[in-house]
Amino acid sequence: MSKMEWVKLLSPRRLGSDAPGSYSFERSPFQRDFDRVIFSGAFRRLQNKTQVFPLVQEDYVRTRLTHSLETSSIGRSLGTAAGAFLKKNYDLGETQISDVGAIVATAALSHDIGNPPLGHAGEEAIRYWFATSQVAKAMYDELTPDQIKDFELYEGNAQGFRVLSVLEMPDQKGGMQLTCATLGAFAKYPGTSNPVVRQPGVAGKKFNFFHSEKELFAEVAHNCGLYEYAPYSYARHPLAYLVEAADDIAYLIVDFEDGARLGMIAQDEVESRYLSLLDDPDTASHLKDIANPVRRTEYLRALVIGSLVRGVTQIFIERCDELLNGAPGMPLTEMLPCAPQLAELRKRSVELIYNNRKVAEIIGSGFEMVSGMLDIFVPCVNELAAEKLKKGKASYRSRRLGAILTDVSTCLESPEWCNDPYARLLTVMDFISGMTDSYAVSIYRKLKGIAL
Repeated sequence: MSKMEWVKLLSPRRLGSDAPGSYSFERSPFQRDFDRVIFSGAFRRLQNKTQVFPLVQEDYVRTRLTHSLETSSIGRSLGTAAGAFLKKNYDLGETQISDVGAIVATAALSHDIGNPPLGHAGEEAIRYWFATSQVAKAMYDELTPDQIKDFELYEGNAQGFRVLSVLEMPDQKGGMQLTCATLGAFAKYPGTSNPVVRQPGVAGKKFNFFHSEKELFAEVAHNCGLYEYAPYSYARHPLAYLVEAADDIAYLIVDFEDGARLGMIAQDEVESRYLSLLDDPDTASHLKDIANPVRRTEYLRALVIGSLVRGVTQIFIERCDELLNGAPGMPLTEMLPCAPQLAELRKRSVELIYNNRKVAEIIGSGFEMVSGMLDIFVPCVNELAAEKLKKGKASYRSRRLGAILTDVSTCLESPEWCNDPYARLLTVMDFISGMTDSYAVSIYRKLKGIAL
């Protein structure tokens, strides 16, 4: 295995563009990446997508949007600190310390941009439908095994790469045409859905691009010089470890804070578990000066995040050469001295928050909702395509529902799309995954005649 090089890993070349990445005085290409993502429609829709608590009425609780912004903030701190070390010890070309921070910040900002409504429950509903639905199975004779895996193992991470590289700005190759460095750092699981060829270690736990986008990611991998374990299965970009750590820190610490705010966790437990993550005996005494329990939690949360950022940065520096060699790694947060305390915090979050009855009730209902929309829209596109090819007649219902599906009227003008069940399924998944929680509930109620 050849060692990866930072000067290539930080490639400013934009996906889909033949022009070399360029720097300018006012903004680096990586800062432009951040701006492109934050002004995108897909990012804005995260304001109404579930982080942990679906359709919650409490203004304070995080959504996917606020979670992504907080993850990005942590990512910027991690990237900038790592950048200072890299600039001193490696050839980075024109890339500056702040650029490394911008790369990690943008990748972290985008990390949930492909999540369907109701988050991980939405992903599970999609997987379950494709594994059990007779409608899906009837189409499988026309799909390759790899294409089937894309849906049966459906991943919001892969949908996210599709959003960034195809769906946003679809009229140009490469979609948003983000830099290859940012897209490389974005891919925590740089491989396809085929589990046989995924790389070992945490990077092979999931997948980050569908087979429809494998050539686009190959372009990213080539420009960044990512080691290729097997066809379309690559070593992680070292900065992806920082993106993963930023996400781990954000959800582990902040979900616990939100759980306390909603009364799911006792204040004493929140404070004791946060204190267990800090190596400062004076912190407990400082808490006595803060009367408001919410302010005490916020104070401790800030200290904990700062401590974890410093710890992760140090581990990244110590393991930098290993990561450059593409060695299968584990999450950096699991290498921290406080990893046992973090694991216990995660366990308590599962017990008290993720398995909370109110959360479970809404998630269960949402599971049926996502499955129900697939029951409706997949036959719809199949009927419309068959009618366009003069192989059948679409029902009145499907013709009417076709007006709801984004881009279907344009797709029907393409004989290739009409003849390709994989492309039709991707169109349905693009539509459903792009829904906000409230829009998904609204349209499902109307489709089922519950509301008009």
